[in-house]
Amino acid sequence: MIHTTLRRTLTLESPEEPGRPAHVSAASGLVRAGAWLYIVADDALHLAVFPLAGEAPGRSVRLFPGELPSEPKARKAAKPDLEALCLLGPLADAPHGALLALPSGSAATRLRGAVLPLGADGALAGEVRTVDCTALYAQLTRELGPLNIEGAAVAGGRLRLLNRGNGDVGVDALVDLDLERARRGLEVGALGPDVVRTTRRWELGRAGGVRLSFTDASPLPDGRLVFTAAAEDTRDAYADGVVTGSAVGVLAPDGTPVFLDAVDAKVKLEGVDARVERGRVHVLLVADADDPAVAAPLLEAVLDVPA
Repeated sequence: MIHTTLRRTLTLESPEEPGRPAHVSAASGLVRAGAWLYIVADDALHLAVFPLAGEAPGRSVRLFPGELPSEPKARKAAKPDLEALCLLGPLADAPHGALLALPSGSAATRLRGAVLPLGADGALAGEVRTVDCTALYAQLTRELGPLNIEGAAVAGGRLRLLNRGNGDVGVDALVDLDLERARRGLEVGALGPDVVRTTRRWELGRAGGVRLSFTDASPLPDGRLVFTAAAEDTRDAYADGVVTGSAVGVLAPDGTPVFLDAVDAKVKLEGVDARVERGRVHVLLVADADDPAVAAPLLEAVLDVPA
């Protein structure tokens, strides 16, 4: 079992919206860049930015205009459901790279992503641009059935997506996109079906009698992917359910799962950032409590795998 340590809770300088708590609750994607941690939450219109060091509160950066309803069911129906966050290489208007936030695609309101240019130091450095994922996700739905994209990472010259197969008919899958075609699509604001190279389906086993499903991804320098997975007892990709366990695993460069172990924390892991430090694979992790009153934790762990 993987031992996790609580590094901090994700408190904010001020609420993202009037009447909301001053913290990130539904943390769903995590990227480390320079001296900053970037976190997307699946119930917000903002990106949260935290200093990597210390425990100072984070701040919010708006991704999309408008306001979300405060009533839980209405908010769930209207939210953009950003579930994946990854670091991109240079783009035409982002010579130092950019962040890409992607939606799940699990409903018609969940098809809009965002690109955020970065400076040489990893700080945000440009205007947010939206990305239309409708055509790409329509193609993936034809290939995989009900969609729930939860992880994204650039590795091995590909933009790799992880589909979460929670629910009765969902499938866990690794989707490889052509990186250069994806970059061109991101530069014009839309991803189409032409970027899809391959899809591969996987079974990750069970935790507490419930199927484990992908929830996020982070690349390693040699082309491997570290991923998180959660076992959530739900009928489909839309409804929440009881979480019976979470795990962290590794995919080989060819996409084959080569490592998977449960974590000791009783949380729904939804975000991971992996780094090789001093010859070991270190990970930062975030979790979603499915409760807006509960601040998401930032956890850290070391994986028992070759660096």
